[in-house]
Amino acid sequence: MPDFDVIILGAGAAGMMAGIEAARRGRRVLVVDHARDPGEKIRISGGGRCNFTNINATHTIGRDRFLSSNPRFALSALSRFTPQMFIERVRKNGIAFHEKTLGQLFCDGPATQIVAMLINELRQAGAAIWTGRTIGSIERTEEGFDVMVGDGRVTATSLIVATGGKSIPKMGATGLAYDIARQFGLKVTDTRPALVPLMFEPGALEKLKPLAGVSTNAIISHGKTAFEEALLFTHRGLSGPAILQISSYWREGNAIAVDLLPHEDAMDLLRAARQASPKLHIQTILAEKLPKRLAQLMGEIIDQPGMIGDLSDKKLQAAADIVKRWSLKPVGSEGYRTAEVTLGGIDTRGLDAKTMMARDVPNLFFVGEAVDVTGWLGGYNFQWAWASGWAAGQIA
Repeated sequence: MPDFDVIILGAGAAGMMAGIEAARRGRRVLVVDHARDPGEKIRISGGGRCNFTNINATHTIGRDRFLSSNPRFALSALSRFTPQMFIERVRKNGIAFHEKTLGQLFCDGPATQIVAMLINELRQAGAAIWTGRTIGSIERTEEGFDVMVGDGRVTATSLIVATGGKSIPKMGATGLAYDIARQFGLKVTDTRPALVPLMFEPGALEKLKPLAGVSTNAIISHGKTAFEEALLFTHRGLSGPAILQISSYWREGNAIAVDLLPHEDAMDLLRAARQASPKLHIQTILAEKLPKRLAQLMGEIIDQPGMIGDLSDKKLQAAADIVKRWSLKPVGSEGYRTAEVTLGGIDTRGLDAKTMMARDVPNLFFVGEAVDVTGWLGGYNFQWAWASGWAAGQIA
């Protein structure tokens, strides 16, 4: 007889949720993690406040906010475990929270409250948690799976892999889930850092360097995709929510467009300024709308010296076009070191959307970030973790 009914590799959001659900069904559950403490990525999320879900991360409103080779794959789990269902658990545990912006829900207090809630629910359900244990070889047996955990082997009927992707390697991310998937014949799509700051070549960076630390609201677009949120200039390039969002869509060799005056007609602004204040320079006009250092740089890029009253409509339009569609070409991202998630992962064609079980390997499940499902910034990836973990926990 196997030692456990279910072994779960990874004590993060998806792994603990899967463990809670399986244990509540009376299954003998073991959750294993190489880290000393469970839920380390939860602990640091949301600036330490844990953006634990988004009210829009549903199979209806959020259906286009999850990136995947098969965007429809996530809808089944999202429809059966909704943001409201997780919110109810948070409320039941007396955790105060608030909505910040765009449907993002954060704890009022530290993110460790969410970790403690999950650990308590695991233990109350009867699951065992082993931390600080390395995961070694995994073998398929007639009864299920044989896993090397630490210095010994442990067996189980079902195996749930919830070890995440490659993001934030300093916290131990290794891509182990992809190795396990390949071992059992599942395909893995190309992976890349997502929700990550973008970097520039030295020449472009030298021009932007005076702006390090400057932040402004902007619309960042790539192709038909656009996000309006904060833009932050850094010593390496660009960051802030708008950049993190667009990074999931951007690819090397492409430019991004920056609208520094969202919902404003720059031409109307400049024409009105020419009429009202003809002796002012363009950068002085822009400084009324933008941070001073950014306005100065835009003045240099526009390169229309002299007073605005002397500029023709053609020159004003050229200036307005730059302000509304400032083209920047990053050369890369900061990589997995600072990426919040991994784009791509275990090919969903090899998984059952309802159960998260491998189609050709009975009782082998993959959940969370390891799977080729990546949500927008702002609680979407946590909701995918809860929903996919919940789905696997119903049947493992």
